[in-house]
Amino acid sequence: MASVNKVILIGNVGRDPEIRFTQAGEPIANFTLATNEVWNDKSGQKQERTEWHRVEVFGKTAQVVRDYVTKGRPVYIEGSIRYEEWTDKDGNKRNTTRIRVSGPGSRLVLLGGRGEGGGGGGSRSSGGASSEPQASPEGAEEFQASDDDVPF
Repeated sequence: MASVNKVILIGNVGRDPEIRFTQAGEPIANFTLATNEVWNDKSGQKQERTEWHRVEVFGKTAQVVRDYVTKGRPVYIEGSIRYEEWTDKDGNKRNTTRIRVSGPGSRLVLLGGRGEGGGGGGSRSSGGASSEPQASPEGAEEFQASDDDVPF
């Protein structure tokens, strides 16, 4: 039986990406992504929760992140979830969860207009052209969000 490890997130970049390179020279971009949930509790009070995700992007998509992604920028990502466990220098077991954007089925799409940060402004409309790149695997269908697609 086949299995699926797929994560889709739309959120705002929490800090400017950090770029590093593998020994082979392949770029890797790391950044955090915030997703928000808003609801009314039983007493009618507005409640909000922010979840923070660690995102790791490889290859040509990492170059797009380096050139166009900054703190506050809204982005759409598709990737897979990775759990890592290690022992720190004090002998304690540590865990990290990352969203990996690499390979087939992975995608990163820049939302909002040029230079927009902090979640302001709207999404890219489904019919408009943009001079900003969308990073996705070769031959993949491109995603373009409209205001109706974004839940916040």
